[in-house]
Amino acid sequence: MPYPFTLPTTSSFSFSSSFTCESHPSLPLNASTHRGVVRDTLKKFKRLPPHSQSPALSSLISSLHSYLPYLFALDAGLTPHPSHHHPEEITVTLLTAPQIQWRPTLSSLPPIPGREPPRLKITSLEYDLFFTLTTLAAALTLQSRLHLHPLYLTTTAPVGTTQRQTAISSATKSLLDAASIYDYLSTRSESLSSPPPSNDISPPTIRALRSLALAEATLLAVLKDDPYPAIVLQQRNENDTEWMYKSPDIPKVRAHLFARLCLAAAEHASQAYALVNSHKINADFIKYLDDLRRTARAKACRFFGIDAELGGEQGKGIGWLWAGLKELGVEREGKHGSSGSGEKAKSSLMKGLKKEWTERREDKKIEKGLDWGADAGRLEERRVIEMLEGKWVRQNDTIMTQPIPPIGPLLAQMPTGREIHTVKPFQPPLLEPNVLEAMRAPPDRSDEYGNYPSSDEETAVDSSMAGAFPGTQGEYRTGTPNYY
Repeated sequence: MPYPFTLPTTSSFSFSSSFTCESHPSLPLNASTHRGVVRDTLKKFKRLPPHSQSPALSSLISSLHSYLPYLFALDAGLTPHPSHHHPEEITVTLLTAPQIQWRPTLSSLPPIPGREPPRLKITSLEYDLFFTLTTLAAALTLQSRLHLHPLYLTTTAPVGTTQRQTAISSATKSLLDAASIYDYLSTRSESLSSPPPSNDISPPTIRALRSLALAEATLLAVLKDDPYPAIVLQQRNENDTEWMYKSPDIPKVRAHLFARLCLAAAEHASQAYALVNSHKINADFIKYLDDLRRTARAKACRFFGIDAELGGEQGKGIGWLWAGLKELGVEREGKHGSSGSGEKAKSSLMKGLKKEWTERREDKKIEKGLDWGADAGRLEERRVIEMLEGKWVRQNDTIMTQPIPPIGPLLAQMPTGREIHTVKPFQPPLLEPNVLEAMRAPPDRSDEYGNYPSSDEETAVDSSMAGAFPGTQGEYRTGTPNYY
């Protein structure tokens, strides 16, 4: 958690081949220049091994931020929007329909195992803008994963409290920035008359992505003050020796409030699932949404249980923990986990081995920085609930001896969720006045970026292409491009 998006790739494109700008003649060339940097950065990012992609993520996000003002300027020149208030009037004329290609990553699966899905041809600047913005939002989500990754490592010393709070705050900001982008696209899509060329950027998918980002940000607000995942992680961390001389600190949490926040996250995940479940969307993504809903509801059950246990109702607290396990799809074996007959004992042993294997595989993913958290935190939440269950059941069997209520009535009395985040309006980036003024001059070179090969199999520009690379100030050398 958050979702491990696969970023799309795009073809090369020369804006001058389809657009002309009477007011700022150099705008199409400059847009092509920055788009070329985005394309090359995306391809370079995709070709890196997973463990090496994280350091390159900031460069990718920076290139997208640099390109967007030029794309929005072209868009405003074609069709003025109320949210675009450029200091100068921009006039853009469409010469011919653009031919831009994007490779979708959510709406289709590879036709052949190990092969990427085919590229999609876009003939509208509007939908090229949609693909660019959703790429930025997905990159911001990956950035939030990068911030959170150190919190889940068991092969290094545990992070301190301050570092943990900073990481969660930074990850939350990235997710809310992504939600703001999706919110803008959702509103903008209401005025479009033509159908989208791909389900990746269809209105239901955009709204689902907004709900997903909001759900994940809400759960991070809970994680910031939730001590139990860190305690479970501490027990598995071989580099953590604090337990030898100090028992873990378990502060009193605002359990009832956290439970309602988790229910709000579950409602957002349910909305996202309902929006895309009937569309042709990647099955792994749909499963993640369902897993996120289950995890959020299980967390809510755990906090209701903690609230009951703090109030002296340990039996009710255990009932809530069992309700949480049910939300996660975990079957309990007999009373307090007793195995019963020999057949049940064998089944319990197999389930235990499978659980242990799953946990080790997830720990390996975290260690290698691969697609960890693809189960939306279900395994982590199960570990926390089972830790509390083991402790409380022992206490209740020997000291409290309180009856444990059935699960059904507990789930039926769940309240509604409570929101904590407000999505701020996305402000389209504008070009600085001095940059716009400079583009009133005619272009100083031809816009030939779109003439270069766009095949994914190319690994570098041929060395015979000497001289300045269009859109850059230096030479383009194979393997180490100098973009600036």
